[in-house]
Amino acid sequence: MEHKRSGYISWDEYFMGIAIYSAMRSKDPGTQVGACIVDSENKVVSIGYNGMPIGCNDDELPWGHGTGLDSKYLYVCHAEFNAILNARSGAQLKGCHLYVTLFPCNECAKAIIQTGIKEITFLDNKYENSIECQASRKMFDMAGIKYRIYEARRPKIEME
Repeated sequence: MEHKRSGYISWDEYFMGIAIYSAMRSKDPGTQVGACIVDSENKVVSIGYNGMPIGCNDDELPWGHGTGLDSKYLYVCHAEFNAILNARSGAQLKGCHLYVTLFPCNECAKAIIQTGIKEITFLDNKYENSIECQASRKMFDMAGIKYRIYEARRPKIEME
């Protein structure tokens, strides 16, 4: 009797790999973020990456930090927000798990809480000490949402 192969990737590695690969779609020169939402049966419900809203020409909007109307922060939709909006009509996000390459900001935290996502696994938290991330953690703790840093091996994705 033949046995199953060893060395296959874990669910965490698989879903974070999808989030990492999705981040590669971002046109943001500074920060590429990807997200993958998974249900309790380990089925992908939605994916997203950070980018400009549909119908807005991303060649005519700023991609830099800038000031005033010349700041990308006024226009870019975050990966987790896009993943929530990209979920198929009628898809239930309640009880789902979000894999995201960057810890969610306070605005995305509100959307995550409102949709009923119950767990977050994040790859990086480079803004950990920012007021926005502090607010996110506070809201997640109040809402009973688990969050943890990704600790499995980081998937290496290569394409020819």
